[in-house]
Amino acid sequence: MLPSKETTAPSPTPPHFAVIGLGYVGLPLAVEAARAGVRVLGFDVSEDVVEGINSGRSHIQDLTDDVAEQVQAGRLEATTDMSRLGECDVVSICVPTPLSKTRDPDVSFVLSAARAAAATLRPGQVVSLESTTYPGTTREVLLPILEATGLKVGRDFWLCSSPARLDTGNPVWQTRNTPKVIGGVTPECAKRGVEFYARFIDTPVSVSSVETAELSKILENTFRAVNIGLVNEIALIADRLGVDVWEVIDAAATKPFGYMKFTPGPGLGGESTPVDQYLSWKMRTLNYTTRFIEVASQINSHMPEFVVGKMREALNQAGKPVNSARILVLGVAYKPDIGEVRESPA
Repeated sequence: MLPSKETTAPSPTPPHFAVIGLGYVGLPLAVEAARAGVRVLGFDVSEDVVEGINSGRSHIQDLTDDVAEQVQAGRLEATTDMSRLGECDVVSICVPTPLSKTRDPDVSFVLSAARAAAATLRPGQVVSLESTTYPGTTREVLLPILEATGLKVGRDFWLCSSPARLDTGNPVWQTRNTPKVIGGVTPECAKRGVEFYARFIDTPVSVSSVETAELSKILENTFRAVNIGLVNEIALIADRLGVDVWEVIDAAATKPFGYMKFTPGPGLGGESTPVDQYLSWKMRTLNYTTRFIEVASQINSHMPEFVVGKMREALNQAGKPVNSARILVLGVAYKPDIGEVRESPA
């Protein structure tokens, strides 16, 4: 008797993925998941954003064609109706986490998203926090809201932290090929999160806790902020010494080890700029001062002042007062060739 021919089992239906917040973090995530065949339902409080996406229009310049393609294929839909979160197997929270006027983390958007997710939470759902915030947010803020439903984490639902990593306008490192850190409240939570993200992320990176995931994101951004603060201070020093800072940097960059090139500028900008302040705030509650972070923040925040001072000097040398001068600012975004102006020093 001939052996029966092996048949390949059909792949499971991709889960219905909810993305709360369709901004610079949420929309690229939604598009990448949809591109991989995952059915995505995006949620946003803005009617204009939702209507635009459902019409195939993107408010983010890098994703115009991608949004239209996924909407037309029936894999991407947007809504303002939070009651539809219950339709989805995985819920990702990608809402803003700005600083308040007192420079404290404003987690009001995270709280609103968590309450919306709790209102429709059902057994088997995975909830993931992608918004960048201070270590402890997932466990201390989200978990109590979700468990107030009577469902138990690690048994009835799964809770993860997987902070977004994005470099807007980068043609090489995008959502799919950028490794993604995932931490769970329990080991099974992390496992469920990794299994889902592996559908459209090339390299999921599992870590031992949600706090590890949250702090890793802050380390990434603080590394950038501190090094920019350092090179900005070198620019201030070079100015007083009458040395060309660009020549200094180029000379240092010829060293093939132990040096990474950063360049000075008029300040620090971007969607994750307040990240280091989240950690400073958190550590103040634990009676610890983040000295490196505070100094770097002070230097970077005063760079616009330095640039204006150099402009004033140039005008004085030309015999023109500032108050009657016409000044052209070229570049309002925080880096070249993007439409992102949040936290821009301009």
